[in-house]
Amino acid sequence: MQRIGRYSLIILSFCLSTTSFSQTSKTDSLQKLLERVRTDTDRVRYMWQLANLLYSNDPDSSLHLSQDAYYLAKRVRYIEGESRSLGILANTFRILGNYPRALALNLEKLKLEEQRKTPRNLASVLMNIGIVYVFQEEYNKALEYYFKADSVITKDNVEDFKYNIALNIGDAYNKLNISDSAYLYFKKSFDIAKAQNDGDLVGTSMTGLGHTYLKKENFPEALLNYKTAIKLLEAAQDDEVLCEAALGMAKLYEAVKKYDSARWYGDFAFSIAKNDGFLSWQYDAANFLSGHFKKIKDLDSAFFYAEHSHQLNDSINSNVKIRQFQSLTIEEQFRQRELQEEKAIAAKKRYQQLQLLLIGIFIPGFFLVTLLLSRAKIHIRVIRALGILSLLFFFEYLTLLLHPGVATLTHHTPVFEILIFVTIAAILIPLHHRVEHWLIHRLIHHRVHHESDDKKNHPSENKS
Repeated sequence: MQRIGRYSLIILSFCLSTTSFSQTSKTDSLQKLLERVRTDTDRVRYMWQLANLLYSNDPDSSLHLSQDAYYLAKRVRYIEGESRSLGILANTFRILGNYPRALALNLEKLKLEEQRKTPRNLASVLMNIGIVYVFQEEYNKALEYYFKADSVITKDNVEDFKYNIALNIGDAYNKLNISDSAYLYFKKSFDIAKAQNDGDLVGTSMTGLGHTYLKKENFPEALLNYKTAIKLLEAAQDDEVLCEAALGMAKLYEAVKKYDSARWYGDFAFSIAKNDGFLSWQYDAANFLSGHFKKIKDLDSAFFYAEHSHQLNDSINSNVKIRQFQSLTIEEQFRQRELQEEKAIAAKKRYQQLQLLLIGIFIPGFFLVTLLLSRAKIHIRVIRALGILSLLFFFEYLTLLLHPGVATLTHHTPVFEILIFVTIAAILIPLHHRVEHWLIHRLIHHRVHHESDDKKNHPSENKS
């Protein structure tokens, strides 16, 4: 069975840091703020914050909120809102076990962050991509993204991620059974945790170090790390990693043939996992105890834990099936919402294209009217004004047509957009003046010529 420990779970929520206590009051507070919000950017911010609080317990509501936040952020060009919403959408699908969709959303978020200068966000999404690969048991791919994250963290000194990336890299190497590299990164995370004087993090790192020493058959060092880790994790009430450390200790005593101690730590891990509802750890502990009792020829106890292991495996598989079914439902809702948004965008695009078409028809029509009016007995200043308006309409229309292409080329970067339009203006303004001079001259010349023809054809009578 796939085992995903604390190492991979520790940074899943880096798209937004929140604490678990008083979550209900935070949810209520955000809902009230959302009802009173006035600006679109504030609405996006409150929606993704609320979605982040809900995604683990209520993925359906989280999906709706974060997807609405994402599309609204896109419409108002609020890049931070787009990025945050994508991160929560990815976490929601990851929770449901839909790893391909979680990966796709994280990669979309990565594209946004690669265009920005926010090292913390970039490091976070790179780590989360690595985590998705860990859940898919593609540990080499996970390391690829972990190292990219590590490079950003080191270069930009993202202090609060240094522990997590070292721990995650150590975990990936440990899963690949590359013990020397696992040791180096677990030790690095241990040194950071020690400097922070954080007992929970120190215990987590020492659990990793215990695993590494056990695989290298350095039993005294493994024993020292596991024992210290268990004390620290008990003090921190970190029961999930405590299960992992206790089971590591049980395997250690099994390896050195101290079977009573092995059984005690196996039972310890099993009871903590059972009390806290950690089905996967309970399953691993039951598997260990079943094998342990077979080894010491206690067949009744071996059968008892084998039965437990079988039942737990059924429960885990049942939970997986429920999550998969829930994921399919949410995936379809997500797809329908995507289609709805695409239709809205297409309708808006058609409306804009229609406007451009009408403007394109209007400009030559207006110019034609100006030419016709030049034949009528209208003051020359009116003709001059109409000629100037015709040219202004034409050049503004040209700018309007060029703007989307320039925006795409510059990735909506205002500085580059201004520079390009200033360059275009430097070319168009002199051209505009020349064409204006030529056009007005032609119109007035045409008017004067027309008036002369009228005088020749209709000479005024001499007064007697």
